[in-house]
Amino acid sequence: MPGPKSKLPAILSLVAALLGLLFASNSTLDYAKHLDRRLHDVHCSFIPGAPATSEAEACRVAMYSPYSALFKEQYWGGIPISLFALGAFAFYSAFAVYLLVYGSRAPKRALRFFGAVSLVPLLVSLVMFTISVTKLGTVCKTCAGIYISSILLAVAGVMAFLSSKEEAPDEPRATVGPALPLIWLAALATIALMPALVYAASMPDERPYLTKCGELKQAKIKNDEFVKVTTSRPIQPTLLFEDPLCPTCKAFHERLVAENIIEKLDIDLALFPLDNECNWMLDQALHPGACIVSKAVLCGGVQARAVLEWAYDEQEFLARAGKQGPNVLRAAIKQRWGDVMLKCVDDRKTETRLNNHLHYASDNNIPVSTPQMYLGTRRVCDEDTDLGLRFTLGQLAKEVLK
Repeated sequence: MPGPKSKLPAILSLVAALLGLLFASNSTLDYAKHLDRRLHDVHCSFIPGAPATSEAEACRVAMYSPYSALFKEQYWGGIPISLFALGAFAFYSAFAVYLLVYGSRAPKRALRFFGAVSLVPLLVSLVMFTISVTKLGTVCKTCAGIYISSILLAVAGVMAFLSSKEEAPDEPRATVGPALPLIWLAALATIALMPALVYAASMPDERPYLTKCGELKQAKIKNDEFVKVTTSRPIQPTLLFEDPLCPTCKAFHERLVAENIIEKLDIDLALFPLDNECNWMLDQALHPGACIVSKAVLCGGVQARAVLEWAYDEQEFLARAGKQGPNVLRAAIKQRWGDVMLKCVDDRKTETRLNNHLHYASDNNIPVSTPQMYLGTRRVCDEDTDLGLRFTLGQLAKEVLK
């Protein structure tokens, strides 16, 4: 361990806190940029200062997850938890400078206080890391940067605590009163909360935009041939346009499940594969093979939700199979769902039914993108299906959040 005159604990604390401050700032900046209701690049790198990029799927998953922010029903997008990290690391940076200036004369109470509170970011990081691994199945690099910063800060804090037990014989330590650690603790809490309070006070009012994305011209499809997605407590009529090989649709579906919303939706599903094999609105396939998988969902009957969720769970494999040709996809469907399903997929009636779904989308001027969500006949804006989902539902369909 470093001796009582070593400045290593203070230096390491300052480096760790500044790294945490940088990663938390990038995360907060990414979140705040999306308040304009547009899609932006995000920071997703272990390298401090690396530019934002569109290739940041893990960080988008974290940003759109239920665990990225608090008070999502009260504020559009909620209050990002990175704001609390931003404030906390600012305090740790300032305190590290304080320890660095005092050096070997740093008061014992200051070192012990710092050693105790330096463990808080580590404990929070352990909780968030566990959520990332068990709930999201991925760890965003920006988040990992905060985790690493928290580990370094905790190590530095333990070093500072241990150094408080040693005395430099020629340079006695300064002393502080017993009340000062309580003041420092109050300062830590205040500074950690301050960015969130400022953020909440400056957020725009999104309510006027929620109902300005259009409505359906026709409420029902020909012969009422929607796919019924079974849920446990359906109370809100909802129409979804989805492509089973669309990654955004998968993320949206998982969001509805994770936030315990899907079971309260009375869902009619219109298949809208972004594949020019069946979709004449496209010049080229965005998701090759989506037509065949969509037919499988149509053939699911009472198991339609299970087939759809199978397609989402196996999406990467099915997307690769789609690029290899229809026979590979058909073999995958047969292996999982049997000959009866495959015969239905190849049936002319199924092709006609899928065509009716596409005509319905065309007749209603549905944007050629997925997913699309309608509450009754009112279209939910694309940006309100990700960061603003809970806020939007809280304004337009409160019952699904109860």
